[in-house]
Amino acid sequence: MSDRTCLSIVLAAGLGTRMKSDLPKVLHEVGGLAMVGHVLKALSGAGADRVSVVTGPDMPALSNLVADLMPPARCHVQEERLGTAHAALAARDALLQETDDVLVLFGDTPLVTAETVLKVRSALEQGSDLVVLGFETENPFGYGRLLTEGGKLLAIREEKDASDEERKVTFCNSGIMGFSGKHALSLMEEIGNANAKGEYYLTDAVEIANRRGLKVSAVAGSEVETQGINTRAQLASCEQDFQNRMRHAAMDDGCTLLAPETVFFSHDTLLEPGVTVEQNVVFARGVKVSSGATIRAFSHLESADVASGCVVGPYARLRPGTVLGEGAKIGNFVETKNVTFGAGAKANHLSYIGDASVGSASNIGAGTITCNYDGFLKHRTEIGAGSFVGSNSTLVAPVVLGDGAFVSAGSVITEDVPADALAFGRARQDIKSGRAKTLRERLKSEKDAKVRRSAKPAS
Repeated sequence: MSDRTCLSIVLAAGLGTRMKSDLPKVLHEVGGLAMVGHVLKALSGAGADRVSVVTGPDMPALSNLVADLMPPARCHVQEERLGTAHAALAARDALLQETDDVLVLFGDTPLVTAETVLKVRSALEQGSDLVVLGFETENPFGYGRLLTEGGKLLAIREEKDASDEERKVTFCNSGIMGFSGKHALSLMEEIGNANAKGEYYLTDAVEIANRRGLKVSAVAGSEVETQGINTRAQLASCEQDFQNRMRHAAMDDGCTLLAPETVFFSHDTLLEPGVTVEQNVVFARGVKVSSGATIRAFSHLESADVASGCVVGPYARLRPGTVLGEGAKIGNFVETKNVTFGAGAKANHLSYIGDASVGSASNIGAGTITCNYDGFLKHRTEIGAGSFVGSNSTLVAPVVLGDGAFVSAGSVITEDVPADALAFGRARQDIKSGRAKTLRERLKSEKDAKVRRSAKPAS
């Protein structure tokens, strides 16, 4: 875009009663991000200068989220729910400020993209005074039809008002609109409430703009990205579309997904080219995987950073704060949290490593755990480079293992181990010759006696 300024108004006031939830509808998540967050993300990508979010009354969670995601954005309260034009006018003070473009979007259309937002802005830049975003659909029933002629948008005809011929039109209204800044406020103010519900609808701006002789046009987006969410079923369908978008983007960027339909992404998942992801993997929020890493089947990653050449899983769980250095390996049934693994370090089987650092080239044996919580506070375990921790070892934090330390299998370590030292923390083995045979004979005799007692008939 040129240096045109843009005000974006996001209508997010819906209470979401059809979602059967006390949570405002637009706070329900798709890909780990609230629906309204996706819309704000698209606007940011499209270079919106100012953003106003229209909320309902008593929605502090929504206002707080907007402040967290986009601090410059302003929230405006729509006290009564009297239609889309009424909602947009809740941001009247923002509309009074000079701007080139005014966009009106909805907080429950989370899949709209920055590219589509820019398409609406481009039509305004090319001289349109009012732009409506439409989409083609095979089943237009229930949607307002966009009636065009020679590139001009003549009207938006609702299903109940359309003629039989107009109902055959498959180009439908998404609800997203763009206004020339010099006409936006006056068009919205002229919208009356003559409809049966006594509400003010933004779609009436098309008729008003045409009556004024303004240039009114429509641009096309996709049906998928303009879908609105009103029910839990629609939310699930939207999640599926989002996941498919992320899967295709990952593969287009050079990642290998062995069974794409079984891999699930968060909105902020970052996979570099050359990553391989096996079946049934979940990427929760905040995951970055560098080129050449392999995520094996049935693994779950959250707020984790995986360096190149790492192998994770199968059946691994990386919890928040996990950082894996180049070539590190986290194997089956290993759980990590708030831990750093140095280059080449590995924990291949059945371990929990939390609140710890593991030096490069160290080996953590099967069944090892760091005891990081004493019931009140968390404590750290530091394992130096080149260390070896034998199987079934328990490291009671706070504790430090120096570089090259060796912990024998089955040890309970409660004190620091110096560099290159060998640590035992278990009882000395004692052998009683012949005692196993004696023990077996006694146990068999007790079992036989029990069987005889149970078989004896009652007198």
